[in-house]
Amino acid sequence: MNTLTLLAESSKVNFVDLNVPGWAWVALLAFICVLLAVDILVIHRDAHDVGPREALIESTVWISIGLAFTGVIAVAFGGAASGEYISGYLIEKSLSIDNVFVWALILSFYKIPLKYQHRVLFWGIFGALALRAIFIFAGIALIEKFAWVLYIFGAFLLYTAVKLVIEPENSSNPSEGRFMKLVNRVVPSTPELDGQKLFTRKNGVRLATPLFAVLLLIEFTDVIFAVDSVPAVLAVSREQFIVFSSNAFAILGLRALYFLLADAHARFRYLKEGLSVILAFVGIKMIILEWYHIPTVISLAVIIVVLFLAVVLSIRADRAKSAQPPMH
Repeated sequence: MNTLTLLAESSKVNFVDLNVPGWAWVALLAFICVLLAVDILVIHRDAHDVGPREALIESTVWISIGLAFTGVIAVAFGGAASGEYISGYLIEKSLSIDNVFVWALILSFYKIPLKYQHRVLFWGIFGALALRAIFIFAGIALIEKFAWVLYIFGAFLLYTAVKLVIEPENSSNPSEGRFMKLVNRVVPSTPELDGQKLFTRKNGVRLATPLFAVLLLIEFTDVIFAVDSVPAVLAVSREQFIVFSSNAFAILGLRALYFLLADAHARFRYLKEGLSVILAFVGIKMIILEWYHIPTVISLAVIIVVLFLAVVLSIRADRAKSAQPPMH
């Protein structure tokens, strides 16, 4: 039994016990659906590259909504409930940083154009909300059944971290990867993209595009990360309304955070190596979770320090290159 689960099974005495009416659940789900609808039908109706300014504005809006909901909880259910909500929100937001880096790995490996990435991440977030709801309502018993997958996924991240550094970016063909071949066996697929569609038709046959395979992989990684994050949030609250809402508002803003990272990847030459170090750290964290849980504060510190060093070294390298006299 891992440390997070032990935390989540600790004393129930200090947790709030709310009588949440049905209309509150309906209102919460309706509000989330409205936010998602505005996102996909208005803001991102047409495929386009999400720039750093747009990503920063969207990230600020999503975080503001998540923090503002603390006030809604306080007014409706009291200060103790709002305290549990903000604690759960911050824990989920912090632990979800790992998701962003794994998304970057998946989308770069399968060479998904930047303008199509938002659509696949949108459906990824939509599926994540459904999966988190299942985990939260099913409880820790269901989550523990997936705990063994942590070791496999951790080892895979370590392998990928090494491969990311030693293998040239254009040396692999994503359509020939093992995961893509597995998807092709189950679902008739095409290696060609058709805009931002998950499915297309060729000669009257309905085929899955690479975006569908990438979506499946993103959903699988969310299941893995839920093994870590959901019990952590259950350690600060047992009220399902609070746990679900804090999870939902935390992960809704991850797409904007990802595009901030994607822009940084294009600007800084050593960010790929930094990403490799972070992935290796996440892999090690998963493998040793049974024996030692690395505190969230340390995880965030490692990510911040690695990213800072990658950016500084990239800037120095660019300045040194520009200072060199031109070759004749």
